[in-house]
Amino acid sequence: MIYNIVLTLHVLTCIVLIIVVLMQSSKGGGLAGAFGGGGDQTVFGGHETATFLSKATTYLAVSFMLLSLVLALLASNRRAAGPDSVMRDAAQSQSNVIPTGESIEDILGTASFDTLPADSQ
Repeated sequence: MIYNIVLTLHVLTCIVLIIVVLMQSSKGGGLAGAFGGGGDQTVFGGHETATFLSKATTYLAVSFMLLSLVLALLASNRRAAGPDSVMRDAAQSQSNVIPTGESIEDILGTASFDTLPADSQ
């Protein structure tokens, strides 16, 4: 339940972050401008005031990172739901069909791909 809520918030944060970053105006110069090749601009953009979009980008980036960490922690505690296989699930649900004294592993066996039949070699 909480995992799904956090995942939904994470996806919404990603979408809004993408939109906010794309709406910002370029400072020109591309990558060269970001590292001092754009004339009078410094590495982090000089002393200009922070606009709404730059503040929104900062807050959304921080929330993206925090939500990513929370999702990683929640996902590490989740178990994989579901049976090992359809055959085992069917055999366990119809346990009255299995002969007494035999287990499901005895009947189904374990998959071994190491050995090949003699005629296929």
